[in-house]
Amino acid sequence: MTRLSVEMLAADAPPPISTAGHAQLGIAVLVGIAVIVLLITKFKLHAFLALTIGSLALGAAAGAPLDKVLTSFTTGLGATVASVGVLIALGATLGKLLADSGGADQIVDTILARASGRAMPWAMVLIASVIGLPIFFEVGIVLLIPVVLMVAKRGNYSLMRIGIPALAGLSVMHGLIPPHPGPLVAISALHANLGVTLAFGILVAVPTVIVGGPLFSKVAARWVDVPAPERMLPQRPSQELTRRPSFAATLVTILLPVALMLLKALVDIVVDDPANTTQRAFDVIGAPLIALLAAVIVGFFTLGRPAGFSKERLQATVEKGLMPIAGILLIVGAGGGFKQTLIDCGVGQMILDVSKSWSIPAVLLAWLIAVVIRLATGSATVATVSAAGLVAPLAADMSTAHTALLVLAIGAGSLFFSFVNDAGFWLVKEYFGLTVGQTVKTWSIMETILSVVGGALVLVLSLVV
Repeated sequence: MTRLSVEMLAADAPPPISTAGHAQLGIAVLVGIAVIVLLITKFKLHAFLALTIGSLALGAAAGAPLDKVLTSFTTGLGATVASVGVLIALGATLGKLLADSGGADQIVDTILARASGRAMPWAMVLIASVIGLPIFFEVGIVLLIPVVLMVAKRGNYSLMRIGIPALAGLSVMHGLIPPHPGPLVAISALHANLGVTLAFGILVAVPTVIVGGPLFSKVAARWVDVPAPERMLPQRPSQELTRRPSFAATLVTILLPVALMLLKALVDIVVDDPANTTQRAFDVIGAPLIALLAAVIVGFFTLGRPAGFSKERLQATVEKGLMPIAGILLIVGAGGGFKQTLIDCGVGQMILDVSKSWSIPAVLLAWLIAVVIRLATGSATVATVSAAGLVAPLAADMSTAHTALLVLAIGAGSLFFSFVNDAGFWLVKEYFGLTVGQTVKTWSIMETILSVVGGALVLVLSLVV
């Protein structure tokens, strides 16, 4: 993997579109976020429009030319839709195929038959952690949502009691466990040992996900008691469907993209030569788009055929799966546009400049820097890359163990308090049918718990290792 450094990041980054000072930029961030929250909560404006207007307000308050603000917003929107939009579409298609063929019913019925009420949140953590290991959070949500919603509905569970553990499992993988792409970037930047980081990561991740998942879900279910949204809920196949896919075939279809992406990550680690033909082949096969596309195509045969679907029925299933996601795509894309406007206005660089004067232990400094960049930009990836580049010089004289802990501190900090400038916030809100306030009280608080508990455990380990 390419080595990252502060110099490389600085050289690749375009100049900010605003020349405002730190104080003005800080005020601009508050103005932009306040406009978004006010428009959605008070005036009930659609989140896509609110994010668009909030981005313009942010740029105006930062003193940036509005034409460049528009360019930043549309660039971020386009990049987000390009990277996530196709994955959401493919995932929605696979989810609809699972639902209409009876495959999702087969999984839900099997889980409900083998897991008791108290064990269900723990089962969801385990499933989400396995699925979330090699893939980005957005892809994991797309794969898990049909199962989460159907388990909540059929088992008469609180949506938060089932959904929060699943989201916690995905998030912890996203921030702490290689070969997930985020931790791998930090490992490369800090020249950390992959095996040691993985071992410490598992040690930190297990108690972190327990606290932020099954335990917090009890509280979240009391704070926000909502049913699974009917518009996103896969329905049981019609009564005329006389047969459905087996549990094994359905599970293989769902796990196929996970397996392909995990194979890619393992080949990248073992071969570690971008020019190698085998690694290049697996880079294509394990790309999220190809992996999900393969699952959809395979699903036509493993799910559609056992259910007796004709070609016309398969085409109708694909069309119906794509229809509900138009609004989600626009909202997630607008969230990416707002994030890019923040970055292009120089907010991320402002945070890096201010944090250079902080005099605290390296592990805590890395966590705090990642937290602040995460809050400012809304991106866990941007927080990871920026914080890793900033603290990389500190790792030069560290032991192997402490360098690995520095990586985990950055990963934990990058999860802190997801809010309106994070595309993941809008994904959770729309898929679970929540209001902005309900999303904050569940998803945002859960992310904060994961970040704080993970960071605290890393700090404790740094004192005793």
